[in-house]
Amino acid sequence: MKLMFYIGMLGVSLFLGSCGNATENTTLRTGAENTEAYLPLLEGKRVGVLTNHTALIDRTHLVDSLISLGIDIRMIFAPEHGFRGNEDAGTRIDHHTDADTGIPVVSVYGSAYIPQDSLMQQLDIAIFDIQDVGLRFYTYLSSMYYFMEACARNQVPLIILDRPNPNGHIVSGPVLDMQYRSFVGIIPIPVVHGMTLGELACMINGEFWLRDSLRACLTVAPCLHYTHSTHYELPVKPSPNLPNNRAVYLYPSICLFEATPVSLGRGTAFPFQVYGHPQMTGYDFSFTPQPVPGAMNPPQNGILCQGADLRTSPPDEVIWANGFDLTYIIDAFRNLNESTGMGEAFFTAYFEKLVGVDYVRSMILEGKTADEIAASWYEPLEQFKAKRSQYLIYPL
Repeated sequence: MKLMFYIGMLGVSLFLGSCGNATENTTLRTGAENTEAYLPLLEGKRVGVLTNHTALIDRTHLVDSLISLGIDIRMIFAPEHGFRGNEDAGTRIDHHTDADTGIPVVSVYGSAYIPQDSLMQQLDIAIFDIQDVGLRFYTYLSSMYYFMEACARNQVPLIILDRPNPNGHIVSGPVLDMQYRSFVGIIPIPVVHGMTLGELACMINGEFWLRDSLRACLTVAPCLHYTHSTHYELPVKPSPNLPNNRAVYLYPSICLFEATPVSLGRGTAFPFQVYGHPQMTGYDFSFTPQPVPGAMNPPQNGILCQGADLRTSPPDEVIWANGFDLTYIIDAFRNLNESTGMGEAFFTAYFEKLVGVDYVRSMILEGKTADEIAASWYEPLEQFKAKRSQYLIYPL
């Protein structure tokens, strides 16, 4: 079955490729593996690819696969963590040449987030293929957004090779107040948005969220045999500090510690699965962050931290069902505030960029519970869910 959508008065077509057949093998396949949806569009074209180490077709990287098929890849665009996925979080990346392929690598996480027009005008078509984890502040979404803008501004058609969202089963957390718009919050969606990047690209186009109301000429090569309730085990770490699905499920809630003095386990073997601080008290678990590849200068480097171990409890099923959960940040705040009187100094200005609204900090300071705070974002979240339903490619 082929799906074709026509968007609005502009007549922009969005071809979603082959969606499979009920009599065929029902093994989940990613958009990159759904080659019939996009390979014919690349023949004889000058191609640019925004991608990283997660863009695998079975065990072979997308770039290597396309080169072997004779596709003319002119440049690779590299997001946060780099094309090979081994750079520390936040490390600015310079343009360079990929040693394995000899293809120029253009950083979109360096001096600029958006490719220059002069580069885009050297392309006939562009591809985006990166494994996402379904969170507003995971920066691969922002890289896709700016790539869509660059493609739209230069009339370069864009193909999204879609991949499953391991947090695609739930929509959770506050919807971004655009006064806090940043590279960790680029569009007005909740922390856990419950969409694949292909679906989000359709939403960005459909809601005119690109600058100057631009729209990309967009093709989505969909996953086959995927639903939003699918438990998807990531075949490779999507970034250096998300080593397993446990970390991916905890990430929506634990990431808020990035805007506090509390360690979330960077510099250990279990990042995003613990939290602690040298002055937290009453815990029987401790850890000491140390420099490791992907976290060479972790918070609380070399200092013994006391805190909570979330590696086995609560169960995966509970974390998977909770989505964005303020319980952990409230626990750490209350513990440190009681032992040190830290108060508002617990939070940095980055907190609002991550959480996306102005009221969560004040409600935590007032002693509100996680459930009381969550009630404040209920109505905007329901409005987002209704809007989201218009752009879903996959069944719930």
